[in-house]
Amino acid sequence: MQVVNIYAAFAALLAKMSSTGLDTSNKLAPHSALSFLDSVLRGIGQVMLQNNSYTGLIFLVGVFYSSVASGFAVLIGTLASTATGILLGTDRADVRAGLFGFNGALVAIALVCFLEPSILVFGYVVLAAACTTVMMSALMTFLDKWGIPALTAPFVLTTVLFVLACARFGRLQSTGILPTAGLPKAATVEGIVTATTLGEGLFSGIAQVFFQGSVITGIIFAVGLLISSRAVCGAALLGSLVGALVAWAMGAAEPAINSGAFGFNCVLTAIVFSRGFFVVNTASITYGLLAVVVTAIVFAAMSAALEPLGMPALTSPFVLVVWLFLLASPRFLRVRLAAG
Repeated sequence: MQVVNIYAAFAALLAKMSSTGLDTSNKLAPHSALSFLDSVLRGIGQVMLQNNSYTGLIFLVGVFYSSVASGFAVLIGTLASTATGILLGTDRADVRAGLFGFNGALVAIALVCFLEPSILVFGYVVLAAACTTVMMSALMTFLDKWGIPALTAPFVLTTVLFVLACARFGRLQSTGILPTAGLPKAATVEGIVTATTLGEGLFSGIAQVFFQGSVITGIIFAVGLLISSRAVCGAALLGSLVGALVAWAMGAAEPAINSGAFGFNCVLTAIVFSRGFFVVNTASITYGLLAVVVTAIVFAAMSAALEPLGMPALTSPFVLVVWLFLLASPRFLRVRLAAG
């Protein structure tokens, strides 16, 4: 009898599944634990703009493979920001799509990387993740008049504020991963870029979206993207490669190229331009490639600009470039926004 019950429960779960995750229609109670789990996994998937809980689950596996601490941080941050959205009564469709989860995931993983672990830091992470929901709502309201998405801006702003605040909080100590505050030094060409550098940098660039430096994790993430969309997976790989090639051409240090530092913002920009914002034609493809190339340059600029504060660029280059290119597009007659 117990075996029959287990089979019936499993069959019922399968009936609630769709091509992008658990069915969040009326078949699945909007306030159920399964619905919440689906929203959390979609939130993790939305780190790379994918409304797909299977992709989110694979991303989570990839993060855990690279770092158990980072894996738990992603879970805690997404849980906290998603739950905050539900408790404050945000639009259920936005919650179901994971739009209030991904910034919380990124903030949590950033703070866990940048701060020494403690019970206080755990509470700090939960608070920061919850704040991304408020920041996301504010930016969505503000940016709606221009029709542009908030993207990871809540993550960037919240992380900068919460990390800088640690300069006045003696019980929150840096791990030493943050850049040393000071004026940027003159760059020199370091190391020899080889095919191995570009190959590892290709997948490291995808992994670095979650602050992970593992090539295997990058491959796992690529599989997650492939499950969601072949076009998006191809765009992510192209974005990472373009970022590495631009950095190489400009004489960036080989270790930075190998680690994917110049790739992850380009990955996100490429994904945005592969998601149907524009009618596909020669002009829009050129426009997207230009945005990806510019993202690598802006990453270098933002890294230098924030170094005196001891802060990394995070995903600010991605956000700034996408906002710029979306706002500029109505002036370009051959770059037409897609209908709807």
